[in-house]
Amino acid sequence: MSDTASASPSPSHSARAAVLSEAVSACKLLTARYLVGFNDVTHVRQTPDLPNHLAWILGHCALTMHRVAGMIDGGGLPVAHFVAGDGFKGSRERGVFDIEAVAYGSRPEERHDRFPKLDRCIDIFNAAADRLASAVAALPDTELDRPIRWGTAEMPLRMLIVRMVFHNGFHTGQIADTRRALGFKPALA
Repeated sequence: MSDTASASPSPSHSARAAVLSEAVSACKLLTARYLVGFNDVTHVRQTPDLPNHLAWILGHCALTMHRVAGMIDGGGLPVAHFVAGDGFKGSRERGVFDIEAVAYGSRPEERHDRFPKLDRCIDIFNAAADRLASAVAALPDTELDRPIRWGTAEMPLRMLIVRMVFHNGFHTGQIADTRRALGFKPALA
């Protein structure tokens, strides 16, 4: 092997996992571009004809990433970020989301008292992305092909990770729509 040739990844470090991990990490930076201008009032503002407000989106994406990370690292949801409730136990004061208030199929409410402050929502989203990226980076290459069930579908784990990146992008599109509805300046100007 020449000095300029690159060595193959070791069995415990996967080049595919590294790329997927980097894609998950990039969600933090790409989503952050759309958060400019929101504050502790507008982050729970519900706009006509749009399904989700910013706090809900950040909590929902964080919950989803933590669930996938848990499928990889065996851990549960962080109790410092989420409480198991009935949709009404989230707290601005305690800085936690109620799992049922941000789960798939839930309906966001414009309630400041039931959602964490904006900075806390962002911290929770970023922590979930960090956890998922770290869990993915540690995967051996063979694990990426392991079949895994997500809802009613079964897919290779690598595709579920790609789906998380797409999921975050989908909801970032909703944030862009909310920005327009609230009259914010374009995020990418």
